[in-house]
Amino acid sequence: MIRVGIAGIGFMGMIHYLAYQRVRGAKVQAICEKIPERLAGDWRSIKGNFGPRGQIMDLTGISKYSELDDLLADPKVDLVDVCLPPWQHAQVSIAALKAGKHVFCEKPIALKTSHADRMVKAAQQAGRLLMIGQVLPFFAAYRFALKTIQTEKYGRLLGGNFVRIISDPQWLKDFYDPDGCGGPMVDLHIHDAHFIRLICGMPRAVHSVGRVRGEVLGFCNTQFLYDDPSLVVTATSGVIDQQGRPFTNGYEIHLERATLVFDSWMGQPVTVLTDDGRVRHPKLAAGDEIDAFAEEIKEVVRSVRTQTPSSLLDGQLARDALVLAHKQTQSVIQRRTVRI
Repeated sequence: MIRVGIAGIGFMGMIHYLAYQRVRGAKVQAICEKIPERLAGDWRSIKGNFGPRGQIMDLTGISKYSELDDLLADPKVDLVDVCLPPWQHAQVSIAALKAGKHVFCEKPIALKTSHADRMVKAAQQAGRLLMIGQVLPFFAAYRFALKTIQTEKYGRLLGGNFVRIISDPQWLKDFYDPDGCGGPMVDLHIHDAHFIRLICGMPRAVHSVGRVRGEVLGFCNTQFLYDDPSLVVTATSGVIDQQGRPFTNGYEIHLERATLVFDSWMGQPVTVLTDDGRVRHPKLAAGDEIDAFAEEIKEVVRSVRTQTPSSLLDGQLARDALVLAHKQTQSVIQRRTVRI
């Protein structure tokens, strides 16, 4: 049994807690939280853009700490699940690794590439696993795309377009703070940057155009440039000011003998268009959004149990996604193609 200590009971901390209840082989042993009401189990003030609202939770049998050092000193905790604001990810993860704990940290890995590099190095030095909660490959639509690409059922990957757009998240006060949430590229687009890096590898350069909001990008279109001229990859990500726009994500992925299409806002289910003119709608596993986080945690449990890094949650991969987000920002501000 993998015993987990969750650091931070906000929205993502709550989602992770609920996901652990659906996973065999792991249990929440401890929580660490500064807000006394939440530490006592009153989570009614917690809300987010998906999933249930917080409620009164029965935390019987769970150790409760208000100080991180006390959580890290708990010998019954094998894995620290970091669900704190992004600006705390590096400091807390490194401290947990040095304390001999494995670490599962929410995305983004960090706000600065140098901090991400320190996290990866700390895991190597400690001989512990660093896993980053880039959950997108565990959602059914993206899991299907990833498996289809990897099996080469329809030939090799030729590229695609990825979309992730939201209305202004006014409930996140530090969303546009480069030292807070990090802005739309680091907090939102990081999902697609990670998925693109996962399926296509690291591009040699990016060319982006977009709109700046304060010190960060608000909206961005990017061409990812590869040495292979047939690999054509683009992404559209960011925020629009019309509050009627629901959270939107989707893709059109081109393979040699098929195209995969998905659009959450337009109600387009995962669709396979094959080169013989057929249109297929694969049957995907039913479930709610928490199920994707449960699948992600199953991967965490597998990695810790077998002491092997995860190819999907790897810290270096998450670090590369952060690099892409920052290079895209640089490209927009400098109005030029930027090499990676």
